[in-house]
Amino acid sequence: MTTHPTPAPTHRTLDARLAFHATHRPEHPALRCGDVEVTYGRLYAESARGALALAASGLTKGSRVGYLGKESVRFYELLYACAAAGAVLVPVNWRLAPTEVEYILRDSRAELLFVEGEFLPTAHKIRPDLPDLRHLVLLDGTDDSARTLKDWKDGGRGAAAPAPATTDDAVAQMYTSGTTGLPKGVVLAHRSFFAVRGLLDDAGLDWIDFRPDDVSLIGISGSHIGGLWYATQGFNAGVTNVALRSFGGREVLQLIRESGVTTAFLVPAMLLMLLSEPDAAEADFATLRKVVYGGSPISESLLRQCISVMRCDLAQIYGLTETGNTAVCLPPADHVPGSPRLRAAGRAYPGIELRITAPDGSVLPPGEVGEVCIKTPARMLEYWRLAEATAATLRDGWLHTGDAGHLDADGYLFIRDRIKEMIVRAGENIFPAEVENALCAHPAVLDAAVIGVPDDRWGEAVHAFLALRPGASAAPYEIRAFLRGRLADFKIPTRYTVVDAVPRNPSGKILRRTLREQFWAGRDRAVN
Repeated sequence: MTTHPTPAPTHRTLDARLAFHATHRPEHPALRCGDVEVTYGRLYAESARGALALAASGLTKGSRVGYLGKESVRFYELLYACAAAGAVLVPVNWRLAPTEVEYILRDSRAELLFVEGEFLPTAHKIRPDLPDLRHLVLLDGTDDSARTLKDWKDGGRGAAAPAPATTDDAVAQMYTSGTTGLPKGVVLAHRSFFAVRGLLDDAGLDWIDFRPDDVSLIGISGSHIGGLWYATQGFNAGVTNVALRSFGGREVLQLIRESGVTTAFLVPAMLLMLLSEPDAAEADFATLRKVVYGGSPISESLLRQCISVMRCDLAQIYGLTETGNTAVCLPPADHVPGSPRLRAAGRAYPGIELRITAPDGSVLPPGEVGEVCIKTPARMLEYWRLAEATAATLRDGWLHTGDAGHLDADGYLFIRDRIKEMIVRAGENIFPAEVENALCAHPAVLDAAVIGVPDDRWGEAVHAFLALRPGASAAPYEIRAFLRGRLADFKIPTRYTVVDAVPRNPSGKILRRTLREQFWAGRDRAVN
């Protein structure tokens, strides 16, 4: 009997790519989450039912659909249902306060909300303030106030099939973390989830790759662009994906062993948790061939520990929600202990351009710090209903990131920090990430956050928040002595607070605004 190899998929919409894998490997596991597993055939069938139910619910192309719940098989069924129906999925971080959830659903004008039973009280509390919300569907259990998922899907029988999506159609609306103001809805098209892999394939590069039998761990929630992007990369490749209801170091180590995880996407804070487990050893990571990490800066000490203990390929990615996630990569070949490139975010993928600009818009030469600007085919369509903000961020095809950094002579990007988070002390610019990196090299320091606080003499003083390793201690004078020679004197913190943990959002970014509030409250502006 002659067998024919599976053709390479060429579809550039999420639903069409899922249909391809449902045809060619219908029984292959597509997703495991908790104790639930679904095959590609089943995932496609259930998402197709969902697409018909969306149409029967009166939703049309461009209608917004909210999801309030943890990671689950149902979340990805709804993603692909929206993709097939032309609707736009709005994932809502379940950790948000009710007022924050209400803001996102009201701003997005979501017409339908899927909610897990655990968060149904939040949905009831905010529903009176959501005039556009017409349907509430309960994903688990029963409640007289909402339709069950089964009943909702059954209502789609006989509905007309939606028109096929195009690669430029909107499919997801992700809300920025809002660390410096109200969150903005970033509208992403299908192409945002295909562009980077296409560029890598065209160049024959395996910086981020998948093999047919890979088991891919999605370490981050789909309510964050990193998690959603990495999940779709695994689905697009037709591999088995593993999603987490919640993250715990010991539990994830066990999951890696028991599921035979071969590839994973994690943020540095998660890597720190894994390697901080008392019994974490090389054997725990024996099946891993590649770990992709990003979402926030990583300290050199943690990176060296990852290289030493995990003993797999490591790839760092850098990007924003607005760039469709990754635009820059530090590939495995550059993860060499002692190399200065370990401090870099990486270099642009083939077909993506970088430049550094001054405040007047002029392009800066290598070595000079300015705003990082990116030109990428994966970039957002717009900020939802914010034309001025969109125009300010997208200029002549270039996306202005708000990050400060510089390029070296070889085109490697080094991120200094967010421009708005820069500390100005006696006229000198200090980027918190640089100081945090130096602090985390101290053997007693597990994690660190640095902010600027008011100082009558110097304008701002550098204040460090330190989470220490279990059983460790370090006096401020010891920390200052350690930093001398590693940092310029004006960058060394003069004030220190020991905390149980550094506050971070779900994507691992430090919540500096939370730390700053106690020092800047009552002042006219948050700079001095």
